[in-house]
Amino acid sequence: MDQQGVRRVEDLDISPEAASRRCRPGGPWQRLFPGIVLLHNGPPTRDQLTAAALLRAGPQAMITGPEACRRYGLRIPQTKQIHVLVPKKRRGANYVVILHTTHIPAPVLVDGFPLAPPARAIYDACRTTTNPDTITTLVANAAQQGLCDPQHLERELKQGNTHGTSHLRQLLADLHEVRSVAEQDALNLSRSIGLTTKYWNATIEGPDGTVLGRPDAWFDDVALAWEIDSRQFHLDPKSYARTLERNTRYATAGIVLVQTLPARLRTDPQRVANELLKAHQAAEARPRPPVRVTSRRPPGPR
Repeated sequence: MDQQGVRRVEDLDISPEAASRRCRPGGPWQRLFPGIVLLHNGPPTRDQLTAAALLRAGPQAMITGPEACRRYGLRIPQTKQIHVLVPKKRRGANYVVILHTTHIPAPVLVDGFPLAPPARAIYDACRTTTNPDTITTLVANAAQQGLCDPQHLERELKQGNTHGTSHLRQLLADLHEVRSVAEQDALNLSRSIGLTTKYWNATIEGPDGTVLGRPDAWFDDVALAWEIDSRQFHLDPKSYARTLERNTRYATAGIVLVQTLPARLRTDPQRVANELLKAHQAAEARPRPPVRVTSRRPPGPR
């Protein structure tokens, strides 16, 4: 880690008394913590404050919480506090908040700073805020960037202290519910128009065995795929590219595709029903391509 001009006095070739004189008002240095000095007298930068926090926390310390999330490139309001994860109990001071864990993870180096792994950093950040919107944005942003998915956060919740995690726990429960509810809504809608199928989340293969996709609903008689695509967590660059690749595979194989946002199943069910019926008619009017189902599972809550 580049210490950014922050040093322990004991690591300098100077006596503690001489260091203390240099940190007096008007002197060339300033003291950030006992035994830790900044080798200039101007306002410390965020990197310098972070370096000092790590020195204060001791060996094996790593940055976690909002500061680590921000350094991972996630959108979260910056706070004055810097949260540091340590394996042994220590006291915080000033802007440094010490978080203790008996299972210290391997740090991730970002710009020379040791950070807690993304899931742990996000978990700690969620424990520091009471704003549900901030938590939702943070979790969504992490998923979009491929840093951390909800399953990683669920593991952190099982292993860690649940104090202050009510908003995070509710969000993760809602994510599961949104998915299962959307499937149930799709099942109900297809039944209401007499267009039913036994294939939900089935694996579809081409004639050469290539996996083409796993659509939410598959109408095998006409090779029609119905995807319930959520915008909130999937329209990031990487996931969007994967969606385009999937759609290209469908098109190349001759599969007719209908894409529906989950909310439209409730806000605009009649139009969705019409789109599905017209797509089925179009699929029925052309020769069925040589694709096949290799696995399936029932719809509804998992």
